[in-house]
Amino acid sequence: MTQVLCRDCYTPFAVERFRLGYTTCLDCGDTAARQVVFTTAPINKSNYMLITNVTELAQLNPKRTS
Repeated sequence: MTQVLCRDCYTPFAVERFRLGYTTCLDCGDTAARQVVFTTAPINKSNYMLITNVTELAQLNPKRTS
């Protein structure tokens, strides 16, 4: 076995990449990685918090108007 099919676009990619745990080709993996959006927010008298949902970020603001 020298190539494996990508689970998204069904194009073949190297078996070495599959052995590392990837199930997608480089192009599909890059596209999926660019869709993940996150930011860090400092919390008062606490540590930094990883925020992946925009509504959570709005709830952390104590001076919000809505």
